Amino acid sequence: MSRLWSRLGARTAAVALLSVGVAGGFYLGEDRETQQQGLTEQVSLEVDRADLAYQRERQAAHQVQFSKQRAAEYQAKLRAKQAAKEAAERARRAEAAAASRKRERAAANAPAKPYDGPIPASCAEYSGNRKTGCALMISAGFGIAEFPCLEKLWTKESGWNHKASNSSSGAYGIPQSLPGSKMGSVASDWRTNPATQIKWGLGYIKGRYKTPCGAWTYFQNNGHY
Repeated sequence: MSRLWSRLGARTAAVALLSVGVAGGFYLGEDRETQQQGLTEQVSLEVDRADLAYQRERQAAHQVQFSKQRAAEYQAKLRAKQAAKEAAERARRAEAAAASRKRERAAANAPAKPYDGPIPASCAEYSGNRKTGCALMISAGFGIAEFPCLEKLWTKESGWNHKASNSSSGAYGIPQSLPGSKMGSVASDWRTNPATQIKWGLGYIKGRYKTPCGAWTYFQNNGHY
């Protein structure tokens, strides 16, 4: 606005100088009435021009300020919309994570499904998950002579606890699958079903070490299998 007032002041000064010049001619000229009329009209015209220019510049400045304000408001709306979108996404993720934890807790607390398959007489001396492991090992094609190796291996790994969880590595279950979700390739109840875990563990041993005793030997030499 100071620039506009400066321009207006310059025009006003020009008009004043013009008025002085014309006034001088008024006193020196012969037709004083005609000169006075011309002076009045010229001064009025210059004043009108200066006022019009000032109003235009003022309007332009106002338009610029208005445009800046609208742009700032638009940017503020965009930021608010983005912030709301991010907050909604965070809330959705938190809700999904909470639901996932709830499902995991429910699965972890569910009772183990009892093994209802045949138990060979050679496995009768064992109990609980070990008896199930013995039966499934024989069903998988391994001889009973392999079970002492399997018994020692998974005693070291999990104590044959189907809910055993390694908080540092994330390994889970009787065979300590890493991650535990790998056992989902056998069945979806891998968190709570000892038979599912044992089947997966026997498949893993067969594919990598051929036999439970091969896995046990590797474990003894390396501390893991």
